[in-house]
Amino acid sequence: MATTDRQATTLALAHALSAAERGLAVIPLSRTKLPALRSPHREDPVPSACHGECGRLGHGVYDASSDPARIRELFAAAPWATGYGIACGLPPHHLIGIDLDVKTGTDSSSALRELALRHLFTIPPTVVVVTPSGGRHLWLSGPPDVVVPNSAGRLAPGIDIRGAGGYLVGPGSRTGQGVYAAAPGSAHLAPAPCPRSLLRLLLPPPRAHHPTPPATGGHGQGLVQFVLAAHEGQRNTRLFWAACRAYEDGIGPALVDALVEAARSTGLSEREARATIASAARLTGDRP
Repeated sequence: MATTDRQATTLALAHALSAAERGLAVIPLSRTKLPALRSPHREDPVPSACHGECGRLGHGVYDASSDPARIRELFAAAPWATGYGIACGLPPHHLIGIDLDVKTGTDSSSALRELALRHLFTIPPTVVVVTPSGGRHLWLSGPPDVVVPNSAGRLAPGIDIRGAGGYLVGPGSRTGQGVYAAAPGSAHLAPAPCPRSLLRLLLPPPRAHHPTPPATGGHGQGLVQFVLAAHEGQRNTRLFWAACRAYEDGIGPALVDALVEAARSTGLSEREARATIASAARLTGDRP
């Protein structure tokens, strides 16, 4: 490993340990911003729903810890890591990340200001992390009894939300695009409470319940549960696999709505979910 890479890993570990001192659970990240440790189940013939129960490392955000010994163990297993991710939705902060992107050609900061004016909220002073592309991550603290889902562009174009099951790239991380850094004057702050009006916008609207049709039986329920257990990075893969199994077993058409609802609950849009299911139908020789 080059000296610069070793230095980046050492710095990433130091920043990760510093974040842990503030009660934040962390995992090592590679230069691609993805978890540095690969899944121990990647060769399994059937996608695994394991979240670390097997006792091995490599379960993404489910490996996240604020224990210094555990963090050192994670980084020792991933000496190529150059950054760290901060898990959202966990105590004590129940972190919610507002990702204001600039790469989409939209003015996400203006969109957030418009939402604030329309819904009568203000973003209090809080931690702000500047991304290499010039975007910003706003850190907010959510209530312990509310689960905020991950979403992309649902709030407004260019605004992504990192909630339960997601993570934020921590300040001090080095990626292929550059270094993430805390904005001046914000590093010492604690994540500010999320304004109630904004919190309501972050939660998905109530949806009509579409139970799995009785004709699909327990197998159909199992496929739906398999999709519901997906976290960021697995959602499309799990949905596609479950839809393929459903069509191969002759219950695909009856299970479409239940699979779509399950996928939406993990953060996919209805359009993405239906497109993925349609691809599975075509692959198996059926028609959506």
